[in-house]
Amino acid sequence: MSITDDIRQCLLNLNPSHLDIEDDSHAHRGHAGSRGGGGHYRIHIVSEQFRGLTLLQSHRLVYTALGTLMHQHIHALQLDTQAPQ
Repeated sequence: MSITDDIRQCLLNLNPSHLDIEDDSHAHRGHAGSRGGGGHYRIHIVSEQFRGLTLLQSHRLVYTALGTLMHQHIHALQLDTQAPQ
């Protein structure tokens, strides 16, 4: 199982209606943070659980869902969190 698969599994707990995960690690080879094995990811996630939350609150919800992946396998994370329209 890849880190992207692990990320997807963790975020399924947020019941997303849309989830797109991009691994941009290849574009950051040699970067100081990448040397420790942490990857760079972009996530676009749409979930009813974000409704009424501030941007900071919705990002914290994602960080919590990712748990230890944030400390062990993810160096940089770009988030686009939205509630369904």
